[in-house]
Parts: sequence; C-alpha cells; structure tokens
Amino acid sequence: MRTRIVALAVLASVLATCLFAVPLAVGVLQYAAQHERGHLVRVASDVAIDVSGDVYDDDPVDPDDIDLEEDDYSVAVYDDDGDRLAGGVPGEHRRMLSQALDGEVRTRSQDDLLVAAFPITHSDDVVGAVLVTTPRSTVLDQVALIWAGMAGLAATAVAITLLVARGQAWRLARPLEDLEESARRLGDGDFSVRTRRGGIEEIDAVGAALDTTAIRLDDLLARERAFSADASHQLRTPLAGMRLRLEAALERTDADPRQAIAASLVDADRLEAIIDELLGLARAGQAASAGPVDLDALLGEVGPEWAARLALHGRDLAVRVDPGAPDARASGAAVRQVLGVLVDNATTHGRGTVTVTVREAAGAVAVDVSDEGPGVQDPEGVLFSRQADRRDGHGIGLALARRLVEAEQGRLTLTSASPPVFTMLLPATSTGAREDDAVPARQRGG
Repeated sequence: MRTRIVALAVLASVLATCLFAVPLAVGVLQYAAQHERGHLVRVASDVAIDVSGDVYDDDPVDPDDIDLEEDDYSVAVYDDDGDRLAGGVPGEHRRMLSQALDGEVRTRSQDDLLVAAFPITHSDDVVGAVLVTTPRSTVLDQVALIWAGMAGLAATAVAITLLVARGQAWRLARPLEDLEESARRLGDGDFSVRTRRGGIEEIDAVGAALDTTAIRLDDLLARERAFSADASHQLRTPLAGMRLRLEAALERTDADPRQAIAASLVDADRLEAIIDELLGLARAGQAASAGPVDLDALLGEVGPEWAARLALHGRDLAVRVDPGAPDARASGAAVRQVLGVLVDNATTHGRGTVTVTVREAAGAVAVDVSDEGPGVQDPEGVLFSRQADRRDGHGIGLALARRLVEAEQGRLTLTSASPPVFTMLLPATSTGAREDDAVPARQRGG
C-alpha cells in the first residue's frame, strides 16, 4: 500500500509538471526567438541611421558604423539597387532585401539563421537597406539555460512530492498495519487487544469497532466460562444424590433394586432437563426468551420435587403466592434455575421449614426464599462470589443465581441475614395484578 501511494503521488506530480512545463518551455522558446528578432531590428535600425548619410551621398560606408559589439551578428549594407556596399551576411535574402527597399521592416527564420531587414531612408526616400543576421543557436543557448532551471525546479518538486508522499503513506499505512495486527491477535484469541488511534477518522472508526468487538468477545467468553463452571457445580449435588442412592441399593442385596433404579432414572431425566435449560440460557441468551412467567404455576410444577427432597431431611416446604402479584417478565428456565439454587442452598445450609413467598414489590415481583436456620455469617459481597465456595459451599451456586437474575434485568440480594432471607426481584409484566385481589394468599405445604 505504501508503494502504491508513493507511486501514485509521484506519477501525479510528474504528470502535472509535464502538463505545465512543456507548454511553458515552448512559450519560453517562442518568447526568446521573438525577443531576439526585436533585438535584430533595433540593431539594423541603428546601423541604418549611422550609414544613411554615406549611402545617400554615395560615399564609402565607414567600417566603424557596421562594426557590432556582438560577435555572432553579421551586417550588410545595400544601396537602392540592391547592390552590397559594405559588410556581408551568410545566405541569400533577395526577397527580404526587396521588401526592405520597398520600405518594409521584415524578420524571419531561415535555415539556421534569424534575419532582420531594415530600410535606409533619407527624408522620405528609401536609399538602401540593412540586413542583420545571427545564428539560431544563440537563442537556443539562452533557452537551454532557462530550460535547465525549469528542469531543476521540476525535479525538486517531484522530490518534495516523493518525501511528502512517503510521509503520508506511512501515516495512512501505519494504522492499517496496526489494524491488521490487532485483527490477527483477535483471531488468535487475544481479546485484550486495543488499536491505536491514527488521527484518520475512517480508520479510527474501524479500530473503535474492532475494540468494541474484542471487548464483547472477551466478556462473552468470560461469561461462558464462568457460566459453565457454575453450572457444572450445580449438577454435582443431584449427581451425588443419585450415586448415593445407587450405592445404597447395591449394598442392600435383599431389597428390590427397581425402586432405586426408577428413582435414579427420574433424577437422570431431571439432570437432562437442567442441562438443556442451562445450555439454552448460555447459548441463546436470556433476553431473547424473556416473557410472562406465571410464578404460581411454576412453583406448582417444581414444588413437589423440592418438598420430597426436604422430606428426606425431615423438613417441610411452604409456598405462598400473593394473589395481587403480577406475572414476571423473564425466562422461565432462568427463574426455575435460580429458585432451584436458593432452595438447594436452604436445604443444605438451613434448618426447619423452607418458605417460598411471591409478592408484589413497587412495580416488580419479589420472590423470597427463607428458612429457620441461624443465618448467614458472610457479608453479601463475599456470599455471592465464587470464592465463597471454598469455605461453606454457598458461593458458586449463588454467584450463578445472581448472574442469571441480572441477565433478566432483575436483582438477587440477601434481605435478612438471620433468619436468612434471599429475595429475587424481577420486572413485572404490564398486564397488571392478578384477578380477584381480595382473595387471601394461597399457601401450599410440603
């Protein structure tokens, strides 16, 4: 690209110089020739004035009158009959001499000579003529010097153009080379790449777009990696339960294993559904699948499963849905996963009855998940970080839950540390509250 820019600039400079210099050179030549003819006429006029008395009196012409200072000039003096009286010029110029004897002043180029003819007059009578010649090389020598100067200026202009073109080519090509390097690094997976601004609006716009793409890809990859790690953690608990059930069935050789196998198949189906939902959320994006979610119906679907899991620990599940609570605008799969995380967290780390409450909260939908345990000791900032998992197992699941809720334009917070209450706020649909607001809150028990 640099070579093409430089070549184009130099070619344009040479073309412009030629288009300007060639006519100017021809004009200089014509002007110099015309100027020389005018000088010949003045020289002939001076000679005619000096010799007019001698020619009129038929006296010999004084040699000093036709002795010119210019070595390249030749002079000849003629009488009114065309006979040469003094001096001499190369070549034959009968026609010009005849025209001068008729009283005309003539100049012309003949062969390699410039010739001027001037009449010699006395009073009003033409008594003779003067011819003055000079080689054309005299003019060409003068013009050659001018042409040499013009050629030097042209060469200087082209050289300056070359230097300017190289600077501009570097200025234009450098940002493009940086863009190429940045694009290559981005293709190799380096999402930290950032382009340098070159001061060219169009190229800087491309660089800004590439930077934005790198930031988005970096964020997307980081989210996908974190999501995958968190999701795998969420799958460990049901897998561990299924493994324990199968191991217990193997140890009890006298019992019928079909019940354990059937329960394990149910868990396997649930795991498959969880995996499908998580993959759908990770790849398709939660915002694209957001829609009205009937939380009452959703809790009716998943409540029995949670209640059965709590019953294994001798605990109960209570579900309360405020009739005045509107539907949530979110992804049903995301809400199901978040509630699963919160209930699992209460099952593992809490005590007593686990209560899930759905209520209206200032234009949003709030879902509270609480238990009767001693509470949470960690601050909220640590609780929702993945590092918290190293101490008590909270962090990765809650981090995933918060990420899912934020993707739905909602919030997940710890509203009470003791007894522990986790609240999920979701955007409400625009359809308003549920019908029959006067009906008391519905409650399910497990």
